[in-house]
Amino acid sequence: MRELTVDLGDRSYPIYIGRGIMNDIVPLFAKNGISASSRIMIVTDETVAAHYLLPVASLLEQGGYRVAHAVVEAGEKSKSLSVLEEIVTIALNAGLDRNATIVALGGGVVGDLAGFVAASYMRGVRYVQMPTTIQAHDSSVGGKVGVNHRLAKNIIGAFHQPALVLYDTNVLATLPEREVRAGLAEVLKEGLIWDRDFVRWIDAHSEELLALDPEALEHALHEGCRVKALVVSQDERESGLRAILNLGHTIGHALEAVGQYGELLHGEAISIGMVGSAKLAVRLGYPPYIYDETKRLLRKFGLPVRMPEHFETDAVMAAMMHDKKFKEGKMVFIVPTDIGKVEIKSDVPAALVREIVEQLKREE
Repeated sequence: MRELTVDLGDRSYPIYIGRGIMNDIVPLFAKNGISASSRIMIVTDETVAAHYLLPVASLLEQGGYRVAHAVVEAGEKSKSLSVLEEIVTIALNAGLDRNATIVALGGGVVGDLAGFVAASYMRGVRYVQMPTTIQAHDSSVGGKVGVNHRLAKNIIGAFHQPALVLYDTNVLATLPEREVRAGLAEVLKEGLIWDRDFVRWIDAHSEELLALDPEALEHALHEGCRVKALVVSQDERESGLRAILNLGHTIGHALEAVGQYGELLHGEAISIGMVGSAKLAVRLGYPPYIYDETKRLLRKFGLPVRMPEHFETDAVMAAMMHDKKFKEGKMVFIVPTDIGKVEIKSDVPAALVREIVEQLKREE
């Protein structure tokens, strides 16, 4: 088992990564102050529930915990206020109090949703992240939780740090190939913003990662979480540095919204967004190899680099206007300045972004 720490003073918490560590859930809970007197509610989706709800609930019950559960429809559409209300109803009926603990058992959607339940229920209760996708190595760390509005992604939310992150890599064996590829987009993003050597390692081990080789996967997830933890430890609430984690997300989130949170997976949308950011970098005078290399790496993992042609540019721009990163005709973009380095540009003209969006429809 590998262990990392997100260093936030008295709100610091551990990340555990390893094969089969789900079986250690009771001692790990106890080690981190979640005693059997705490009522537990597991929040998961229908896909994950079929594989892991019963095993996790049984382990906790054997450890003396009283366990309730809420199962939502799989997919981004469950990140809504209406679904949040349904979960709160289940929590109230199960008798969860301020000493309760919410367990987010699932991918990024479940983690964001369950985390926001924990942030808002009785003005805040404890929660645990148990990611079941590769993509969630990123979203499970850092305490950003929330739900979507039909006009914008993650526009309703909070910062609420988990008590711990428990990442059993064995559960990734059941992921569909498309989910694996989409998840690796976020792993690659961690390298592109911070660590050239990690990018080189990802490039050299692409086949092993796509085949879910256990050793390669554990190393990649550990390094991705390490980057995320370092950034969050320095800037918890995104007042500066943490914004670099949004590489590809300004365009990517807009594409998800235009696709009704169903046409593109998160990692696929971010992949297209990273190509857009790299194109923007070239327009701003940075070396063309940044764009070439970014695109090559994404293609190597079978990720999309072109925006769907039927997505209207006006709709994509409108979605970006609702983004938290849009201010008075200027947009905030994370722009790569080299492989493994980025800068925060807060004054990118919307007209230039529109040109980039148009060009993304014609990518080869």
